[in-house]
Amino acid sequence: MDLAADFENNPNQKLLRGKVVATLFFEPSTRTRLSFETAINRLGGRIIGFSDSSSSSVSKGETLHDTIRMVSNYADLIVMRHPLEGSARYASQVASVPVINAGDGANQHPSQTLLDMYSIIKTQGRLDNINIFMVGDLKYGRTVHSLLQALSEFKNPIFNFIAPPKLAMPMEYKRFLDQKGIKYFEHTEITDIISEADIIYMTRVQKERFSDPMEYEKVKNVYILRNKMLTNTKPTMKILHPLPRVNEIHTDVDNNPHAYYFTQAKNGVFTRQAIISHIMGLK
Repeated sequence: MDLAADFENNPNQKLLRGKVVATLFFEPSTRTRLSFETAINRLGGRIIGFSDSSSSSVSKGETLHDTIRMVSNYADLIVMRHPLEGSARYASQVASVPVINAGDGANQHPSQTLLDMYSIIKTQGRLDNINIFMVGDLKYGRTVHSLLQALSEFKNPIFNFIAPPKLAMPMEYKRFLDQKGIKYFEHTEITDIISEADIIYMTRVQKERFSDPMEYEKVKNVYILRNKMLTNTKPTMKILHPLPRVNEIHTDVDNNPHAYYFTQAKNGVFTRQAIISHIMGLK
């Protein structure tokens, strides 16, 4: 967090001069890929890689093992997004250079979590005693899985999960909180209880994780946050969203002072500069 603040104050620090970073995006991405690449450029590094696996030898049947072994010969660092859970951990065991997980299926998204935490610090001034409402697709939403585990390391977090039963927070994460003695509450509707929130963390219902299109259609518009719903919320409350949004935050919220999701995305550049420089031992 301190490194991210340092890069926000001075974003152009050429610490990666002479280094090559491979960005391997086997899944579509806008913010994560572009913010990582912006971070690399601002650090003075060079970028190789792909944003569509169909343009790589994966389309010819090359295994992840062989792709990672090969790319390790070309780069000093690998940033990877992949649709399979555990793929980043596997890549890190195969690679001869560090691997940053830019999202592995419905499992984890740790760099997003660090920028979320940086956004919480900037808006709330703390990471302790945060009452956070996580809304929407909590089953497949890797961002909420990672953020839950991270915030559990700080004092007295309270989690409120708002999701339809079919998209509820998976049991393993609730057991994780139970083992740590951390409070959580489950709801199926957005009600006046959001007046207690420090952070409302909205998520997209992820069409790409559904095998049955009809199941997606049933739940895709189940929660839509509207401006009129924010009347009695705390003055310091902020709305976060990992983006892209579909329908879950109405555009009438965008000009509300509680809306923070576009600034949150900007914070991703500074946070990812911090991650890269820390992992490479540069700062």
